[in-house]
Amino acid sequence: MTRKLMNNLSVDCVVFGFDGEQLNVLLVERTLISPETQEVIFSDLTLTGYHIYEDEDLDSAAARIVKDLTGLENIVLEQFYSFGALDRLLHPNDQAWLEQFGDVFSNRVVTVGYYSLLPSTNVKIILKGRNVSWYKVSEVKGLAYDHDHVLQKALEHLRYKFWHEPIGFELLPMKFTLSQMQKLYEAVLGTQFDKRNFRKKVSQMNYVVALNERQTGVAHKPAQLFMFSRDVYEKTRKERFDFFV
Repeated sequence: MTRKLMNNLSVDCVVFGFDGEQLNVLLVERTLISPETQEVIFSDLTLTGYHIYEDEDLDSAAARIVKDLTGLENIVLEQFYSFGALDRLLHPNDQAWLEQFGDVFSNRVVTVGYYSLLPSTNVKIILKGRNVSWYKVSEVKGLAYDHDHVLQKALEHLRYKFWHEPIGFELLPMKFTLSQMQKLYEAVLGTQFDKRNFRKKVSQMNYVVALNERQTGVAHKPAQLFMFSRDVYEKTRKERFDFFV
């Protein structure tokens, strides 16, 4: 039996990854080619997203969409916002893109936003007919549809969570240095921290556990490695988490 897509409900997934220096987002290339001349009419970028099937829930749709476009699976996806502005699909490029599908999709589409956090951009991406690549969040602009707005909302949500939950450790490797941790927080929060104050704050977090290990294979003096202990955090956390330095 052929599964039927819902023509007015979609899911957009903002997949964030940290490369040790910058916060990145996974974007998909969208290229419209003239069927008559085979010339490129336009080419731009979108977030990973698509419409959902009538027989699936939103969480399942988000996981399917990310897997279909990138090959990534078993990653955590969290819903953060819904988008339903009347003009979100009215840009000429978006209208031209939709025209090639006839009446399959509605001109009025509500999308539900999800975000995911990956501790590295060195993940194997299996291309499924579309070019998918990592881009620095700080340099992204001019996305298709209303995806600039979707990305900004995801960032706002992520920044709020960074201040109030230890979610940042999802973007770090299992073993990390304090310099890596500081670079991550600076990249996500769009600010710079004094090194001494930052480390003083971290020293008060007994769930950031110092390991009897140091970096290997680096040109500079190897730094000490740390890890995040979820068990310690759950046992000792206060009623409210904050990361104000």
